[in-house]
Amino acid sequence: MDLEKPSPSPSPSPSPSPSPSPTPTQQHDQAQQGPEGCLVVAVRLPVRIVVLVLVVPVRIVWDALVVAGRFLSDAVLRPVGRGLAWTLVWLGRVLFVWPLVGLWRYGLVPFGKALAWLGHVLVVVPSVWLYRYVLTPVGRALAWCGRGIGAALAWCGRGIGAVVAWVYARVLTPVGHAFMWVLGGLGAGLAALGVGIYAVVAWLVRYLVVVPAVWVYEWILTPVGHAIAWCAKGLVWVLSMVVTGFGIALYWIARILLVLPALALWRWVLVPVGRVLAVVGREIGEALGHAWRIAGHISLAVGRFLGTFFRWIFVEPVRWAYRSVLTPVGHVVRDAVLRPAAEAARSVGRATRQALASARESARQARADFRRMVFGEPRQAGAVERREPTGRDTRTLGTSTTALTKD
Repeated sequence: MDLEKPSPSPSPSPSPSPSPSPTPTQQHDQAQQGPEGCLVVAVRLPVRIVVLVLVVPVRIVWDALVVAGRFLSDAVLRPVGRGLAWTLVWLGRVLFVWPLVGLWRYGLVPFGKALAWLGHVLVVVPSVWLYRYVLTPVGRALAWCGRGIGAALAWCGRGIGAVVAWVYARVLTPVGHAFMWVLGGLGAGLAALGVGIYAVVAWLVRYLVVVPAVWVYEWILTPVGHAIAWCAKGLVWVLSMVVTGFGIALYWIARILLVLPALALWRWVLVPVGRVLAVVGREIGEALGHAWRIAGHISLAVGRFLGTFFRWIFVEPVRWAYRSVLTPVGHVVRDAVLRPAAEAARSVGRATRQALASARESARQARADFRRMVFGEPRQAGAVERREPTGRDTRTLGTSTTALTKD
């Protein structure tokens, strides 16, 4: 642990002793530290000692909690989690999957098939019969009537079209031409009248509205507007000067009363205090890092010591007792007690099975004798002549394998 400021190297001697080369982490730390003052060195040593004393118990407790957590996770939580997962899966299958499968297989599928059969019987078959034996003949009859009515309407339409064409050519066309000639004359008269009225209205509007409005704009509104604009400009200049004066006065008041004291406080108080606090915080952080790493080594050593102590106090005596005492005793008990007992149990089982087999055979013989005594001997089936040749005879030209052609 680096607790002191690195001292300058002594002058080279004629026979220099080999020194260990610094690690890349130490070189990086030395390159980042740079030149350090007496304040840093004075703060570093007590801070690191205090932090090391405070961090070592915390690190030991942390490592103990980590080991306990790993053991608890491996020995308790994972098996319990797997058991819970298997239980949940089994419960899900029992409560949801199997009832849904049973409902689908034995409820919905038969119900759907029944509905499909009813729909086919009650809807499809009557619809096909209605379409085939009712709607098709009716449609064909309507089509035949429609074709007849269409032919009659076409003949009437051709007659009505001829009459309408004659009326249009001989009556409506002359009347329309006469009407258009009358409308043309009326339009020309109305256009001339409209032009005269427009000229009179335009002259009246020009000399009664436009000319007086232009005179009022040039000789009254324009001078009044110029005067109002000049007054507004003067008022704006006065207000701008007043606002500028107030702004300058407020600026200097704020600068003297707020900015300069705040700048002095920042430059001569906060910056030095912040630098000192930064040095202290950096040293505390580095001390925490070093103390945590050293505490890790100490915790590892303590853990190894406790593990070795536990092994020599508990594990090794238990292992010696199991290997030197329990194992020979177990072998003696196995060879002297368990194996003879198992052999005797197997012998008793074999004898029991043989006795039961003999009893079953005796009971079977007794039943057979009783049936022969009551019903007599069973009738023997007579030999039946085979109509097919056996497979051991050789087939020749004078023999046959069919029942119709054999001798």
